[in-house]
Amino acid sequence: MNRNNDRSRQIDKEEALKKLARLCAKAEHASGEMLEKMYALGFDRRTAEEVVGRLVDLGYVDDERFARAYINDKVRFNGWGRKKIEFKLWEKKVEAKLAKRLLDEVDDQAYIDILVPLLKDKRRSVKASTDFELQTKLYRFAAGRGFTHEIIRRTLSVIEQEDREDGTD
Repeated sequence: MNRNNDRSRQIDKEEALKKLARLCAKAEHASGEMLEKMYALGFDRRTAEEVVGRLVDLGYVDDERFARAYINDKVRFNGWGRKKIEFKLWEKKVEAKLAKRLLDEVDDQAYIDILVPLLKDKRRSVKASTDFELQTKLYRFAAGRGFTHEIIRRTLSVIEQEDREDGTD
């Protein structure tokens, strides 16, 4: 008796292609993710790359399309900064040059527009005895969400300017 049959029925290459195509039809996936799924199904590197290549040829997998959608979603809906998105794309095996190019297309103002309300909200719940302590806690919060030093600095300046204009300084 075959050991593989003890655990579960082994699927062939065509079944794997269909299974992954169905998965890709539901949501965007990176080619690196699909390779990992093929390995998890027990396929060798050559076969896995062949099946993922077919998914790319058929248009089910497109790393640029995936990364573009991922970046857009994470900035707009999750409030993530560049560093966190870059790390998560690396985890999903998106090529670093592609990730950098697409992240460079995101305007700094988009990050600032996302970060201003996040920091204003956070400021209401932070307990700090000095302005320096408050700024430090807000900075750490923003850095934890993956925003760069420059974006955090510029956003804190925008908030400070708005406070002066509103007279809430």
